[in-house]
Amino acid sequence: MENVNQAQFWQQRYKEDSIGWDMGQVSPPLKAYIDQLPESAKEQAILVPGAGNAYEVGYLHEQGFTNVTLVDFAPAPIEAFAERYLNFPAEHLVCADFFALSPAQYQFDLVLEQTFFCAINPARRDEYVAQMAALLKPNGKLVGLLFDKDFGREEPPFGGSKAEYQQRFAPYFDIEIMETSYNSHPARQGSELFIKMRVKS
Repeated sequence: MENVNQAQFWQQRYKEDSIGWDMGQVSPPLKAYIDQLPESAKEQAILVPGAGNAYEVGYLHEQGFTNVTLVDFAPAPIEAFAERYLNFPAEHLVCADFFALSPAQYQFDLVLEQTFFCAINPARRDEYVAQMAALLKPNGKLVGLLFDKDFGREEPPFGGSKAEYQQRFAPYFDIEIMETSYNSHPARQGSELFIKMRVKS
């Protein structure tokens, strides 16, 4: 399980196209969320961490969002994204370990969570919550999807439960929504929680 902490593990997976969780499209619940954001949100600082093939980043870019940052520590998906979106600002393509991002350098209004939490070693989940809170501006929001399912294996994706997530996030976030997603991709119907939470001030 430790190997999921290594960039090389993920680089190899992308090179071998061994990414069975990849839907090949923007996640329907996140697309619906993005579509209802007001025009004023298009300048907000938005982070998509562990973005992988980054369909959400591409969609935000296509919709005119101007301050979106993609973070992944495997270079392969970032390079592939840059080839697909030639006019995406290179300085917003960050090849780095999410846990090493400095809150002094990076601050965001909104973070979109899409299959990143489930890819990290479960032993680091509290660390994820603390780092996420540190990277968000006052009143910043974490929105996205978490698996409400036990996959019963020692490799990603790693699942979990609503009760676990509530316990982990509550010290740092006010949880506004954590409910079964009604508009998940058919392959994930009934196994995702849609989350919307605000960092505690």
